[in-house]
Amino acid sequence: MPEEMLTDVDRSLRQTLANMKFHNCVVCNTRTKPKNRRPVNKSIKKYLLKKFFINADERSIICNKCRHNYYIAETQRSSTYSSTEASDPDFHPPASKGNSSYLSPPSVSLKIPCITKTHAKCFLCKRPGPKLIVVPSETRVTVFIKFNILIPSGSRCCPVHIYNEQISEESLINVLTTDTVFMSRTNILELIGAIRKECIRTNERLNFDNLREADYKELTGLKQTDFEDLFLSIEEHIRSSPVRSLRTTVGLFLLKLKSGISNKLLSTILGITPSSVRRAISSVRRALMQHFVPANLGLAHISRQEIIDKHTRPLAQSLFGTDESGDSQPKMMLVLDGTYFYIQKSTNFQFQRRSFSMHKGRPLVKPMVVVTTSGYFVTIIGPYLADGRNSDARILTHMMQTNVEEIKSFVAENDVFIVDRGFRDSLAMLEDMGIHAEMPAFMQKGQTQMTTEDANTSRLVTKVRWVVESTNARIKRWKYLDHVLPTTQVPFIGDFVRIVCAISNKYFPPLSATKNNDDDTALGRKMLDLSKCNNDLKTYIENHCLERKSACWKSAELDVEFPRLDEIQLRELTCGTYQLKMSAGYMQEHIDGNSDIYVHREDNTLLRVKIQSRHVSSKVYTLWIRHNATEVVSWYCKCRAGSRVVGMCAHMAAILWFLGYARHTGKEMYGTRNWGDYVLDAGNIPQTVDSSDTESE
Repeated sequence: MPEEMLTDVDRSLRQTLANMKFHNCVVCNTRTKPKNRRPVNKSIKKYLLKKFFINADERSIICNKCRHNYYIAETQRSSTYSSTEASDPDFHPPASKGNSSYLSPPSVSLKIPCITKTHAKCFLCKRPGPKLIVVPSETRVTVFIKFNILIPSGSRCCPVHIYNEQISEESLINVLTTDTVFMSRTNILELIGAIRKECIRTNERLNFDNLREADYKELTGLKQTDFEDLFLSIEEHIRSSPVRSLRTTVGLFLLKLKSGISNKLLSTILGITPSSVRRAISSVRRALMQHFVPANLGLAHISRQEIIDKHTRPLAQSLFGTDESGDSQPKMMLVLDGTYFYIQKSTNFQFQRRSFSMHKGRPLVKPMVVVTTSGYFVTIIGPYLADGRNSDARILTHMMQTNVEEIKSFVAENDVFIVDRGFRDSLAMLEDMGIHAEMPAFMQKGQTQMTTEDANTSRLVTKVRWVVESTNARIKRWKYLDHVLPTTQVPFIGDFVRIVCAISNKYFPPLSATKNNDDDTALGRKMLDLSKCNNDLKTYIENHCLERKSACWKSAELDVEFPRLDEIQLRELTCGTYQLKMSAGYMQEHIDGNSDIYVHREDNTLLRVKIQSRHVSSKVYTLWIRHNATEVVSWYCKCRAGSRVVGMCAHMAAILWFLGYARHTGKEMYGTRNWGDYVLDAGNIPQTVDSSDTESE
């Protein structure tokens, strides 16, 4: 509208609009409110000119949104400069007054092997992309610490080369590296900081990812190679967690079983919460039960022929492999025994009564252990309750009648079960099934000593049956199972026992040799021949009443004439080593100057010795030995099993060990230290002095 046609009101409105100022953003041209407008400083002005070719002046306004985008872009640019400089020695970002670290040039030459940086190929196998991954910073630091090889940031490799955030030594053997590298002050400081952080992390907490080889055995009970094999078998079936690695999860579980320490202490050692410890134990337990135990334990994982060929001791075949008809054929032999694990007293009174053992006087649960004669775990059944209705015989009967793990189809006629006296009530059932049961003999009512025949046959059984006691001890070496377990763990005791037994089968050596050992077979034949002999010295002692006569014996010194014996001869006489291991303890009480050895006045080849019982203070056993100048001819002891000729009792072995071997070796001390010298004895009270015998003042 022409100016001359405007009224005074229109001219006033136009002048008002002309005087108004609209503050638009210099970037997005959006009208800004007073609270949403910011001035453009020098750094923003420089950024706008470089990025958008906008020449802003001092009166320009920028909105909060565009200003925030500017700071994000600057932050990304700074981080890119920092990572590129740390990895690429030739990169030098432009200097800035506000960042003095960029002023450090790559001028320090260090004798550190460095790989050539590439994005298109794997720096290890030179395979081209596109399926390559960037090497994580933690992996680069670990490689430098372990192998002294520097990997630039941004280097790429195939995913198969990185396992558990680490690169194996085999992958780095043929990698191409430079002899020297130029590093800036920033590079060196960042590398030192990363190494320092790694040292702090590994030293503060137990870390199974960086564990010494010698520590694996002490912490987990397994060698490093065995631990790796166990870990690989269940790695895919363990739940991952951001607070612990998979390797630490498995190591935590084994450490719990090996040491038996509480979850709270484990959380302190590993730097994780107790709830995380519980979840780790539960995860590993389920994975092992599903994917490791079935392959190493149970009747389904092994065949009868494998037990006969690989896990049966030749000595056992020699002793019990002969039929009544005289035919000697390989048989499957299993050794059975019930072990126990103590638990806390339950507040459920019914379970408290059923789990209380009158024999042990404590609440417990009982699994049935089935092993071979070499100590290989075949299966674990249970656990069972501990009251009178769950004896070893009833547990075996329950196993057969319920056909646990298809055991009826696993065993066959003429198989041999080696058991102890607690299975006596199940012998009739085994006989009906055609299974031969070998059990130590009982003493008849009124007897104080087993007959020679019963003592000999019992020794044949114990010579083979000891292996199940050693396997039970092998289980208890995992201290968690040797402690009193809380009642909340009762549902999982069977799982823990099976896991321990499966680990023993997989990674531990057998307790007895199973190869075709000629010495083992010869020992079995010797023991069978001796079991048919009588104890002639016992008959001689009884016929001549030498047990009651005392005048015909004269005291002898410790240097009495006796044939010298070596260790091989002692083992041949005892048919084992168990009795010899206790000999030093028995003789410790008798080497005090008071002689308990007597010689017959008319026959100096006949000795009588008194030896203290190791169990009862009021009981002293008398034994007799007949010898000649070169060997021991016969022996007889008054203890429960002292009339046997298949080996000998521990009392007899102790005397033969001392007279024939120990006193000639120059040893001055036998047994162990008497710890009673450091403990008070309430029975040691000095006698009071009669006041009438003292002078009065």
